[in-house]
Amino acid sequence: MDIFKKIILTMLVLALGVMNLRAADVLVECESFEEKGGWQVDQQFMDAMGSPYLIAHGLGKPVTDASTTVNFPEKGRYYVYVRTFNWTSPWKDGEGPGKFNIYVNGKKMKQTLGANGNAWEWQAAGNIFIKDLKGSVRLHDLTGFDGRCDAIYFTTVEGQLPPSDAAGLEAFRRKALNLPDEAPLAGEYDLVVVGAGIAGMSAAGAASRLGCKVALVNDRPVIGGNNSSEIRVHLGGKIEMEPYKELGGLQKEFGPERGGNAQPAENYEDQKKMDWMRAEKNVTLYLNYRLVGVRKEGNEIASVIIKHIESGKEISLKAPLFSDCTGDGTLGYLAGADYRIGREGRDEFGESIAPEKPDSMTLGASVQWYSVDAGKPAEFPEFNYGISFSDDNCEKVKMGEWTWETGMFDDQIHNFEKVRDYGLLVVYSNWSYLKNHLKDNAEYRNRELGWVAYLAGKRESRRLMGDYILSEDDIVKNVNHEDASFITTWSIDLHRPDPKNTADFPGKEFKAVTTHILIYPYAVPYRCLYSRNISNLFMAGRDISVTHVALGTTRVMRTTGMMGEVVGMAASLCKKHGASPRQIYYYHLDELKGLMKEGVNRKGLPNNQTYNEGGSLKEKPTVR
Repeated sequence: MDIFKKIILTMLVLALGVMNLRAADVLVECESFEEKGGWQVDQQFMDAMGSPYLIAHGLGKPVTDASTTVNFPEKGRYYVYVRTFNWTSPWKDGEGPGKFNIYVNGKKMKQTLGANGNAWEWQAAGNIFIKDLKGSVRLHDLTGFDGRCDAIYFTTVEGQLPPSDAAGLEAFRRKALNLPDEAPLAGEYDLVVVGAGIAGMSAAGAASRLGCKVALVNDRPVIGGNNSSEIRVHLGGKIEMEPYKELGGLQKEFGPERGGNAQPAENYEDQKKMDWMRAEKNVTLYLNYRLVGVRKEGNEIASVIIKHIESGKEISLKAPLFSDCTGDGTLGYLAGADYRIGREGRDEFGESIAPEKPDSMTLGASVQWYSVDAGKPAEFPEFNYGISFSDDNCEKVKMGEWTWETGMFDDQIHNFEKVRDYGLLVVYSNWSYLKNHLKDNAEYRNRELGWVAYLAGKRESRRLMGDYILSEDDIVKNVNHEDASFITTWSIDLHRPDPKNTADFPGKEFKAVTTHILIYPYAVPYRCLYSRNISNLFMAGRDISVTHVALGTTRVMRTTGMMGEVVGMAASLCKKHGASPRQIYYYHLDELKGLMKEGVNRKGLPNNQTYNEGGSLKEKPTVR
């Protein structure tokens, strides 16, 4: 009997030992923090790195703390790991500027985070004994130089880390956050528009006014895209052009009245846009949701899956029609639509402006910025992380707009965080030199950075292919098409690296120049606005069916807004006739022309918005 008791006791001890080896883990996604403080949610790169994250964008001044509550499964000692990134590591080895600390229940963890390593990785912060199951976590920024925190993992087993590879980490996240295998259906619509820039707003508004039930998805809390206060790009191109003078009229209802790039936030009138969009009774606005998946039936999109950038909640939207207004062609890409990236070779379309051979070069992205007069001497920290300035090569300016352009020779999709980060790097590095080292810097002593974008303004990535691909010949020869629709008036505006900047910073250019090739106002074929191989997909914006050269004139926002209106009109005809986008061209083109002639805008409004024309020829070219 004594031997039997000993066996039972031994078994119990072993069992308790095994139980103690089980990890009681908690994953905290930082974008879900209850109080963000001065930290910002950055969703731009979640397709590439797996998640949104919090960024301490303080322009060299530490931002206020972010905080949240955490529910622990049991008491005990927890080891704390943080997924973060030393963002200057592509250009300089060693410690970076994005330093921050993490506090758990008011106790600072031992290790400073965000300044080491060379990739997104899990870094050990320290450990803590948890006595109460309900605790608190706080992120404390140390520099204001864009430290970033993706997630925090608490585990009772030292060294046990979540996966680092994309697929493994995604599976781990889904399990830890109890996300269902299938996103619940949130609604059925006549048209789902993904992307609420000027093109997406216009597509949703036009379709709504013509009787369509519309879902409009946007992955930021504000709408307007590049024309929002988050990026601050002016509206370019002309509206009210013959033969369809009403196209673009919606912009007279929501467009800002002041123009210019990199101006104060109020110039972009975010609230005016939001009020206008919310007033459209047939539009349901899904703010802070990012497209993450597509479900297809044959060559049609059946539904899309969208994820909330803070909560991680996924829902699905169903419709017979979809419009890709993402700029990056994300919806089309996920659906398997044909697309192009980069420059076509000269011979493919007979484009004189194109390079001799095709390549992957694109128009770059801009991190715009400006400084303000502080009224007294203003300090700025030393910032030198891989690019060196001197009195000869520094930019002696007080603001930077479109010419500050990075990423022309990089992948604007998969390496976009690096493209944006280089934009931040050169702004801070140049400003640090002006403030701390320029010999004659009296005009900068009282100035401080007033605004630097952390959302980069992108010009080009994927272009989705339609039944027609617009090229240089169409525009410069003013070729007439039976399905002529919206008018493009902007010059063929193809940026290239500034030669002086290249000489000063070979391989590390950050400035651009352009040559405006003036055009006569040109009507673009409707066939450029729907996919050639996904039968229910429209597109509007910089991702329509054009060559790289032709994109130089179609990409500006007043023009993309007119595209959106045409898409909304065509979608209403698809609903009316049970037709596909292509069938509108085949069978209902005259009806579409009638809608473009009539317009959907409120009549009689003045066109009092300030915008840049880009330059137009006086006379129509002769086609030979």
